[in-house]
Amino acid sequence: MSRFTPLRPDPAALLARANPVAKLGAAAVLMAALFLAPGPIPPAVVLTGLAASLPFSGLPARRLLRRTWPILVAALSVGVLNVVLAPGGSRDLVTGLALGLRLLAIALSGVLAIATTDPTDLADSLQQQARLSPRLAVAVLAAVRMLPMMAIELQILAAARRARGVSAGWAPIAAARLAFGMLLALLVGAVRRATRLAAAMEARGFGAAPCRTVARRQVVGASDWALVAGALLLAVAALGAGRALGS
Repeated sequence: MSRFTPLRPDPAALLARANPVAKLGAAAVLMAALFLAPGPIPPAVVLTGLAASLPFSGLPARRLLRRTWPILVAALSVGVLNVVLAPGGSRDLVTGLALGLRLLAIALSGVLAIATTDPTDLADSLQQQARLSPRLAVAVLAAVRMLPMMAIELQILAAARRARGVSAGWAPIAAARLAFGMLLALLVGAVRRATRLAAAMEARGFGAAPCRTVARRQVVGASDWALVAGALLLAVAALGAGRALGS
Protein backbone atom coordinates (compact mmCIF):
# COMPACT_ATOMS: atom_id res chain seq x y z
CA MET A 1 0.00 0.00 0.00
CA SER A 2 1.48 3.34 -1.04
CA ARG A 3 1.54 6.11 1.54
CA PHE A 4 -1.13 8.75 1.00
CA THR A 5 0.11 12.32 0.64
CA PRO A 6 -2.26 15.30 0.30
CA LEU A 7 -2.23 17.40 -2.84
CA ARG A 8 0.00 20.42 -2.36
CA PRO A 9 0.05 22.98 -5.17
CA ASP A 10 3.01 25.16 -6.04
CA PRO A 11 2.54 28.26 -3.83
CA ALA A 12 3.83 30.47 -6.65
CA ALA A 13 1.11 29.34 -9.08
CA LEU A 14 -1.56 31.83 -10.09
CA LEU A 15 -4.50 29.86 -8.72
CA ALA A 16 -2.67 29.03 -5.50
CA ARG A 17 -2.06 32.76 -4.87
CA ALA A 18 -5.65 33.77 -5.65
CA ASN A 19 -8.08 34.76 -2.90
CA PRO A 20 -10.01 31.70 -1.62
CA VAL A 21 -13.42 33.39 -1.77
CA ALA A 22 -12.69 34.54 -5.33
CA LYS A 23 -11.91 30.94 -6.30
CA LEU A 24 -15.12 29.72 -4.67
CA GLY A 25 -17.04 32.46 -6.48
CA ALA A 26 -15.53 31.48 -9.82
CA ALA A 27 -16.41 27.82 -9.19
CA ALA A 28 -19.96 28.82 -8.19
CA VAL A 29 -20.40 30.75 -11.44
CA LEU A 30 -19.35 27.73 -13.50
CA MET A 31 -21.54 25.38 -11.47
CA ALA A 32 -24.57 27.64 -11.90
CA ALA A 33 -24.04 27.70 -15.66
CA LEU A 34 -23.68 23.92 -15.75
CA PHE A 35 -26.90 23.44 -13.79
CA LEU A 36 -28.78 25.71 -16.19
CA ALA A 37 -27.28 24.52 -19.49
CA PRO A 38 -28.84 21.54 -21.27
CA GLY A 39 -27.02 19.24 -23.66
CA PRO A 40 -23.38 18.09 -23.83
CA ILE A 41 -21.91 21.20 -25.52
CA PRO A 42 -21.80 23.60 -22.49
CA PRO A 43 -20.10 21.14 -20.09
CA ALA A 44 -17.63 20.21 -22.82
CA VAL A 45 -16.72 23.89 -23.23
CA VAL A 46 -16.33 24.29 -19.45
CA LEU A 47 -14.17 21.17 -19.24
CA THR A 48 -11.96 22.55 -22.01
CA GLY A 49 -11.52 25.80 -20.07
CA LEU A 50 -10.76 23.94 -16.84
CA ALA A 51 -8.20 21.76 -18.61
CA ALA A 52 -6.56 24.91 -20.01
CA SER A 53 -6.30 26.32 -16.47
CA LEU A 54 -4.50 23.28 -15.04
CA PRO A 55 -0.98 24.66 -15.78
CA PHE A 56 -1.86 27.70 -13.63
CA SER A 57 -3.07 25.62 -10.68
CA GLY A 58 0.35 24.43 -9.51
CA LEU A 59 -0.93 20.85 -9.37
CA PRO A 60 0.71 18.07 -11.42
CA ALA A 61 -1.87 16.88 -13.94
CA ARG A 62 -0.92 13.21 -13.51
CA ARG A 63 -1.26 13.31 -9.73
CA LEU A 64 -4.55 15.20 -9.95
CA LEU A 65 -5.91 12.61 -12.38
CA ARG A 66 -4.73 9.79 -10.09
CA ARG A 67 -6.60 11.31 -7.14
CA THR A 68 -9.78 12.24 -8.99
CA TRP A 69 -10.31 9.08 -11.04
CA PRO A 70 -13.38 8.08 -8.92
CA ILE A 71 -15.08 11.26 -10.18
CA LEU A 72 -14.37 10.19 -13.76
CA VAL A 73 -15.74 6.71 -13.05
CA ALA A 74 -18.87 8.17 -11.42
CA ALA A 75 -19.49 10.50 -14.37
CA LEU A 76 -19.02 7.62 -16.81
CA SER A 77 -21.36 5.43 -14.74
CA VAL A 78 -24.08 8.09 -14.75
CA GLY A 79 -23.88 8.41 -18.52
CA VAL A 80 -23.84 4.66 -19.15
CA LEU A 81 -26.70 3.92 -16.74
CA ASN A 82 -28.81 6.67 -18.26
CA VAL A 83 -28.32 5.15 -21.72
CA VAL A 84 -28.83 1.53 -20.61
CA LEU A 85 -31.86 2.01 -18.36
CA ALA A 86 -33.69 4.62 -20.45
CA PRO A 87 -35.71 3.70 -23.57
CA GLY A 88 -33.59 3.30 -26.66
CA GLY A 89 -32.80 6.15 -29.01
CA SER A 90 -30.14 8.68 -29.92
CA ARG A 91 -31.77 11.26 -27.63
CA ASP A 92 -31.03 9.05 -24.60
CA LEU A 93 -27.41 8.72 -25.69
CA VAL A 94 -27.03 12.51 -25.90
CA THR A 95 -28.75 12.95 -22.53
CA GLY A 96 -26.46 10.41 -20.88
CA LEU A 97 -23.38 12.07 -22.36
CA ALA A 98 -24.60 15.46 -21.16
CA LEU A 99 -25.21 14.22 -17.61
CA GLY A 100 -21.80 12.58 -17.39
CA LEU A 101 -19.96 15.63 -18.71
CA ARG A 102 -21.94 17.97 -16.45
CA LEU A 103 -21.14 15.92 -13.35
CA LEU A 104 -17.46 15.79 -14.29
CA ALA A 105 -17.27 19.55 -14.92
CA ILE A 106 -19.05 20.43 -11.65
CA ALA A 107 -16.79 18.15 -9.63
CA LEU A 108 -13.60 19.37 -11.32
CA SER A 109 -14.56 23.01 -10.68
CA GLY A 110 -14.87 22.32 -6.97
CA VAL A 111 -11.71 20.22 -6.85
CA LEU A 112 -9.60 22.95 -8.44
CA ALA A 113 -11.02 25.57 -6.06
CA ILE A 114 -10.39 23.52 -2.91
CA ALA A 115 -7.16 21.72 -3.85
CA THR A 116 -5.37 25.01 -4.63
CA THR A 117 -6.46 26.67 -1.36
CA ASP A 118 -4.76 26.56 2.02
CA PRO A 119 -7.40 25.68 4.67
CA THR A 120 -6.28 28.45 7.04
CA ASP A 121 -6.45 31.02 4.23
CA LEU A 122 -9.90 29.73 3.36
CA ALA A 123 -11.20 30.18 6.91
CA ASP A 124 -9.70 33.66 7.20
CA SER A 125 -11.06 34.73 3.82
CA LEU A 126 -14.53 33.45 4.68
CA GLN A 127 -14.51 35.70 7.74
CA GLN A 128 -13.01 38.75 6.04
CA GLN A 129 -14.55 38.71 2.56
CA ALA A 130 -17.66 36.50 2.94
CA ARG A 131 -18.44 37.88 6.44
CA LEU A 132 -19.16 34.45 7.87
CA SER A 133 -19.20 33.92 11.60
CA PRO A 134 -16.06 32.40 13.19
CA ARG A 135 -18.03 29.27 14.06
CA LEU A 136 -18.90 28.55 10.44
CA ALA A 137 -15.45 29.52 9.16
CA VAL A 138 -13.62 27.27 11.61
CA ALA A 139 -16.10 24.47 10.86
CA VAL A 140 -15.14 24.75 7.19
CA LEU A 141 -11.46 24.76 8.21
CA ALA A 142 -11.93 21.57 10.22
CA ALA A 143 -13.84 19.90 7.38
CA VAL A 144 -11.13 20.67 4.82
CA ARG A 145 -8.43 19.51 7.23
CA MET A 146 -10.30 16.23 7.68
CA LEU A 147 -10.42 15.38 3.97
CA PRO A 148 -6.88 13.88 3.82
CA MET A 149 -7.60 11.91 7.00
CA MET A 150 -10.76 10.45 5.45
CA ALA A 151 -8.80 9.47 2.35
CA ILE A 152 -6.23 7.70 4.54
CA GLU A 153 -8.99 5.90 6.46
CA LEU A 154 -10.59 4.75 3.22
CA GLN A 155 -7.23 3.40 2.10
CA ILE A 156 -6.83 1.55 5.43
CA LEU A 157 -10.34 0.07 5.15
CA ALA A 158 -9.60 -1.22 1.66
CA ALA A 159 -6.31 -2.74 2.82
CA ALA A 160 -8.02 -4.41 5.80
CA ARG A 161 -10.62 -5.97 3.54
CA ARG A 162 -7.93 -7.30 1.23
CA ALA A 163 -6.04 -8.73 4.21
CA ARG A 164 -9.19 -10.62 5.27
CA GLY A 165 -9.63 -11.96 1.76
CA VAL A 166 -12.79 -9.97 1.08
CA SER A 167 -12.92 -9.26 -2.64
CA ALA A 168 -15.68 -8.67 -5.14
CA GLY A 169 -13.71 -10.08 -8.05
CA TRP A 170 -15.35 -9.19 -11.34
CA ALA A 171 -18.90 -9.00 -9.92
CA PRO A 172 -20.12 -5.40 -10.21
CA ILE A 173 -23.00 -5.85 -7.75
CA ALA A 174 -20.66 -7.28 -5.10
CA ALA A 175 -18.17 -4.47 -5.74
CA ALA A 176 -20.93 -1.87 -5.28
CA ARG A 177 -22.03 -3.56 -2.05
CA LEU A 178 -18.47 -3.60 -0.69
CA ALA A 179 -17.93 0.03 -1.69
CA PHE A 180 -21.16 1.05 0.06
CA GLY A 181 -20.03 -0.77 3.21
CA MET A 182 -16.70 1.07 3.23
CA LEU A 183 -18.39 4.42 2.68
CA LEU A 184 -20.80 3.70 5.53
CA ALA A 185 -17.91 2.83 7.85
CA LEU A 186 -16.13 6.00 6.74
CA LEU A 187 -19.23 8.08 7.46
CA VAL A 188 -19.61 6.60 10.95
CA GLY A 189 -15.96 7.33 11.73
CA ALA A 190 -16.30 10.91 10.43
CA VAL A 191 -19.37 11.57 12.60
CA ARG A 192 -17.61 10.23 15.70
CA ARG A 193 -14.51 12.34 15.01
CA ALA A 194 -16.61 15.43 14.43
CA THR A 195 -18.43 14.87 17.72
CA ARG A 196 -15.16 14.56 19.64
CA LEU A 197 -13.75 17.64 17.91
CA ALA A 198 -16.83 19.70 18.72
CA ALA A 199 -16.69 18.64 22.38
CA ALA A 200 -12.98 19.53 22.56
CA MET A 201 -13.57 22.97 21.05
CA GLU A 202 -16.44 23.68 23.43
CA ALA A 203 -14.30 22.57 26.38
CA ARG A 204 -11.60 25.05 25.33
CA GLY A 205 -14.08 27.90 25.22
CA PHE A 206 -14.33 28.35 21.49
CA GLY A 207 -17.16 30.72 20.61
CA ALA A 208 -17.46 32.17 24.12
CA ALA A 209 -16.14 35.59 23.04
CA PRO A 210 -18.20 37.67 20.58
CA CYS A 211 -15.19 38.49 18.38
CA ARG A 212 -12.22 36.49 17.14
CA THR A 213 -8.98 37.46 15.41
CA VAL A 214 -7.81 35.95 12.12
CA ALA A 215 -4.44 34.43 11.38
CA ARG A 216 -3.74 36.07 8.02
CA ARG A 217 -5.07 39.16 6.31
CA GLN A 218 -6.74 38.31 2.99
CA VAL A 219 -7.05 40.87 0.19
CA VAL A 220 -9.07 40.74 -3.03
CA GLY A 221 -6.91 42.19 -5.80
CA ALA A 222 -7.25 42.84 -9.49
CA SER A 223 -6.12 39.32 -10.36
CA ASP A 224 -8.91 37.88 -8.20
CA TRP A 225 -11.54 39.97 -9.98
CA ALA A 226 -10.00 38.85 -13.27
CA LEU A 227 -10.41 35.23 -12.16
CA VAL A 228 -14.12 35.72 -11.44
CA ALA A 229 -14.55 37.61 -14.72
CA GLY A 230 -12.78 34.79 -16.59
CA ALA A 231 -15.14 32.24 -15.05
CA LEU A 232 -18.10 34.40 -16.03
CA LEU A 233 -16.83 34.69 -19.61
CA LEU A 234 -16.31 30.92 -19.77
CA ALA A 235 -19.86 30.35 -18.48
CA VAL A 236 -21.30 32.75 -21.05
CA ALA A 237 -19.25 31.13 -23.81
CA ALA A 238 -20.49 27.68 -22.78
CA LEU A 239 -24.13 28.80 -22.77
CA GLY A 240 -23.67 30.61 -26.07
CA ALA A 241 -22.01 27.61 -27.72
CA GLY A 242 -24.80 25.34 -26.54
CA ARG A 243 -27.45 27.70 -27.87
CA ALA A 244 -25.66 28.25 -31.19
CA LEU A 245 -25.19 24.52 -31.80
CA GLY A 246 -28.77 23.70 -30.86
CA SER A 247 -27.96 21.96 -27.57
